[in-house]
This record gives sequence, structure tokens and C-alpha cells, in this order.
Amino acid sequence: MSSTFFTASPHWRWLILAYFFLGGLAGGSYFLATLLDLFGKGRDRRLIQLGYLIAFPLVCVCGLVLTVDLGRPERFWHMLVQSETFRPMLKMYSPMSTGAWALLLFGGCAFLSFVAVFAERGWRGWPLLRQLSPPAFVGRLVTVIGALLGFYVAGYTGVLLAVTNRPIWADTTLLGLTFLISAASTSAALLILLGSWGGASDDSIDALERFDASVLVLEAVVIAALIASLGRIATVWLNGWGLLLGVMVLGGIALPLYVRLRGRGPRRAIGPALVLLGGLILRAVIIFSSDQLT
Repeated sequence: MSSTFFTASPHWRWLILAYFFLGGLAGGSYFLATLLDLFGKGRDRRLIQLGYLIAFPLVCVCGLVLTVDLGRPERFWHMLVQSETFRPMLKMYSPMSTGAWALLLFGGCAFLSFVAVFAERGWRGWPLLRQLSPPAFVGRLVTVIGALLGFYVAGYTGVLLAVTNRPIWADTTLLGLTFLISAASTSAALLILLGSWGGASDDSIDALERFDASVLVLEAVVIAALIASLGRIATVWLNGWGLLLGVMVLGGIALPLYVRLRGRGPRRAIGPALVLLGGLILRAVIIFSSDQLT
């Protein structure tokens, strides 16, 4: 039996699950919006704006739930600044330390893009802020940096689990990739939902649906590889958690792909909603199945 079964559990609960899920949505939405901003067409403008508008509120919620989850919430700033010297606290070897800084810097980029969207929509007194959006040089710089940080935020949580020396978490190297791919699929699903209700063009939605379908196939492959990489450790999922993982694969990947092939009109929302639910279930299974092993 792996030695990871004899380590102490961090006893993470729903706040950490919320952070992992919402952080993936924030980083993924911003990253997709940046790709569309740099390489998309004029018809994609509504989706691009939605991606930027989603990212900033979500990253704020992420910071809030992380702070609340601390045993001493008032000391959250110790993650970023040394309490004695007030110098920046950055440990490059620690995913937790680099993740805290990435979340902070990503939040700054997300805020600039957030206000730039309102400036673009013609809010009075904000015309200069339109320079924070491409094709302006400053706008390109902000969005590219923000996209790279969002990419990191979306996937580093899986790497963070891998260094905790807990069963499942420490027994595979694929959690970071799994969370990253899941963030891409759930973020695309969220943009499809909001874009369908928010007036995005049908061509833009169709393109994003094709992208999400491809990512869902890749996600299924990665999950299969994750299970295979665990070897005998995967037997810990031969219980209710394994059933829930199966529900996620069928209901959060296979069924949305089927709906994508068959559904149109009002049914278009079913697939993305299932993808979002599946992404949440995936993280719950990975976090709680290990957390409850002693």
C-alpha cells in the first residue's frame, strides 16, 4: 500500500472546492476571451466582453473564500508579505506561494480588463481606459499577461494537491493537466450559456461549442490516463466516490457531447449546464475522496 495512506489529511471542505472550481472558471474565461480578442473576429466581441466581465468577480470570490478558510483570516496578507521585514513573500518552490501571487496579479489584470469593457461600452469619463483593450499596445500587454496568469491559476491547484503527500493527490502527476483541461471545458460552457442569453452571435456560439466538444473528448482521455496512472491506488474509488466519478464522466462529458450533436434551440443550454456540473463533481471527487481516507 502506498505510504500516502498514512499521512494526515488537510480536512479541506467546501470553501476550497469552491476556490478550485471558481478559480478554474476565472482563469479559463479570461484566457479564452484573450484568445478571441487577439485572433477572433468582430462577431466575437460579445463573447470577449463576457469573458472579461466574468473573470474579475470570480477571482474576487476566490480571494474571499481563501481568506475565510484560513484559521486566522486576518493574517491572509502573510501569504504575500513577510510579517517582520514587510518584504514580498515569494517561495518559488511552493505552489501555494506562487499561486497566491498569481491570483493577486491575475486579479489586477482582470480588473483592468473589466473596467476596459465598460469604457468600450461608452461609460462617461472612461474613454482613456479603452487603451486597456486590444488592439492598443497597453491592452495587448495586459491581456497577454493576464491570460498567462489565468492559465496558471486554472491549473496550479492540481499541482498544489500533488505536493501534499495524500493518496490519489500525490500518486499521479496528471492532476494539474486534469484541472487545466476541465477549466477549459467549464469556462467554454459558461461562456456559451451566458453568450446565448446575452446576445452573442450564433456563429460565435457555434465555434465555441465545437471547441468545447473537442476539449471534452480530450478531458475524457486525460481522466482515463489519470485513473491508469494511479494503478492499484485507483481502487479507493471502488465505492460511492467511484460512482460519482462515473456520473461525472457520463453526465458531464458523454451526455453534453450527445446533446451537442442532437440539440438546438432551447436544448442548447442543457449541454453547457451539464459540463459545469461535471467540472464541479470532478473536483469534489478528487478532493473529498482523498480527504476522507485515514
